[in-house]
Amino acid sequence: MEKRINISHRKPRIVITGPESTGKTTLSEELAMKTGGLLVPEYARSLIEKLDHPYIYTDVVHIAREQIRLRKEYSFNTSDWVFFDTDLIITKVWFEEVYKNVPDWLEREIQKNEMDLYLLCSTEPSWVQDPVRENGGERRRLYLFHRYEEELKSYGFPFYVVTGLGEQRFRNALKGMQMFFDKF
Repeated sequence: MEKRINISHRKPRIVITGPESTGKTTLSEELAMKTGGLLVPEYARSLIEKLDHPYIYTDVVHIAREQIRLRKEYSFNTSDWVFFDTDLIITKVWFEEVYKNVPDWLEREIQKNEMDLYLLCSTEPSWVQDPVRENGGERRRLYLFHRYEEELKSYGFPFYVVTGLGEQRFRNALKGMQMFFDKF
């Protein structure tokens, strides 16, 4: 049985994470709506869509710093549920996979973890091409899924793997939250 999380002074902070095209944004939006919580959107996508050049290392550094700022801004200024559409674990793996170089400060920020639960999205949804995505193919997505899973385990962060498609995926995410939180 997973560790139960009892949070009496505030509502939980939950990260929705996983490989590209696994429904993170849709799930984040649905969970925020269901709970009346706040959604912190994925910053990387919005930045990369606006760039007039292919992203570079300094762009990913900027993304990581903005994720940290958003985490701090939304983690403590609300009594609502807070859902983060991705976080620093994905960014760390991005640095490792693309640049083979992770800034030292990023590791320290990850260790300051202030999240209560990670919902790790499995790869059942079909991959959908768009201009921002670059990790298509089932083998690549499974590889990244396992990378994120290993990162979460190595830090000891509580997580639940969300499986299924459509409404079943949403129900499975709720089930995971119910398993971890005393009040839901």
